[in-house]
Amino acid sequence: MNLAFKFKYRFFNAFRELFVHHHGSLEFRAKVFALLIAANEKASIESFIIVKEIGLEIYNHDEDRANLLMLTTREIVQKIENDHSLDVDRLVTNIQQELRIVPRYASKIDIKALKSLTLLSRDEDTIHYQERMLEFLSNLKQEHTEKN
Repeated sequence: MNLAFKFKYRFFNAFRELFVHHHGSLEFRAKVFALLIAANEKASIESFIIVKEIGLEIYNHDEDRANLLMLTTREIVQKIENDHSLDVDRLVTNIQQELRIVPRYASKIDIKALKSLTLLSRDEDTIHYQERMLEFLSNLKQEHTEKN
């Protein structure tokens, strides 16, 4: 990422609600990705690269938006890992609350894309934990899709 994008990201991050089109949708996706990445204590940079690649597919090769998704995901993971201002349980609760408020966000949960993040895990316990999260997200998606 170049310096101009980093500056633009920091500026947009400060005023995300005003300047980023559909910021709520992007943040919801970032939370879902962060949930699986944070489950892996040995999460690598490859996880964020996968998020960016998925973002490029989602946003029709809009590199800025894909980068924003990746950086927002990384920011949430850092809040869990470093700041401890967020934990996985609170993130799950937050995702559930957002789906209650905006049920259409259920369509943003792409189990196939999320599955690609679990392929980076090597520890069996982490893999099982991520698989349970995928099941939970799949059930959550189904539950909120049926309501619409």
